[in-house]
Amino acid sequence: MSADRAHMAQMQLRLPLKQETSRRAADLEVSTSNAVAAEALEDWPSEPGSIMALYGPAGSGKSHMAAAWVERVGAIALHGEEAAWCDPLELEGRPVLLEEAEGADDEALFHLINLTQSGGGALLMVSRDPPASWMVRLPDLKSRLNAVRTIAVEVPDDVILAAMLKRSFAARNIVPGEGVIEYLVRRIDRSAQSAEMIVDRLDMYHRPVTRVLARQVLEGDFTAGLS
Repeated sequence: MSADRAHMAQMQLRLPLKQETSRRAADLEVSTSNAVAAEALEDWPSEPGSIMALYGPAGSGKSHMAAAWVERVGAIALHGEEAAWCDPLELEGRPVLLEEAEGADDEALFHLINLTQSGGGALLMVSRDPPASWMVRLPDLKSRLNAVRTIAVEVPDDVILAAMLKRSFAARNIVPGEGVIEYLVRRIDRSAQSAEMIVDRLDMYHRPVTRVLARQVLEGDFTAGLS
């Protein structure tokens, strides 16, 4: 076998085996950075026609909280532009999640808000910025967004980031060594994306995930992991 083919075969063996990262309500960790949002969603909506928005930086865990809410109340989950394609009759009277809500068409979002309030459903919007700051053209929509109850989700603290790392490892059937998660929490960016990225990189080496390997990967010493 040629050197190139041997290298390709070696790399194929190192493809990571990953399951979907869990976003179940049972796996949701609550700490300082998301406690206000978790409490707000715990028994929401308590009355028909309710609208609420979760906002916060990318990777802060908003989508996991929203997915847990969808699981609890049986909501219909939409993303941004999908709001323009849905049949209003399917949404009337139902709880609805709209992720990436700031990307929804103005007209579609306006009608969805009206449908929620007149049809007795509920609407949970998720975005990076609060609704009052969204760039919208319709004055009536702007006034509706200004009146929406908004809850901030902060950058993940140590507890939440550690939980994100644990879920990422579990999705790949990896049991990290002692102190690995604590070591990573102190050194990676505070987001779900960073947790996924570092676990993906560690998984590539198909070696026990120890603090030594974690340090080598973080410092860019990739050849040590492949030896």
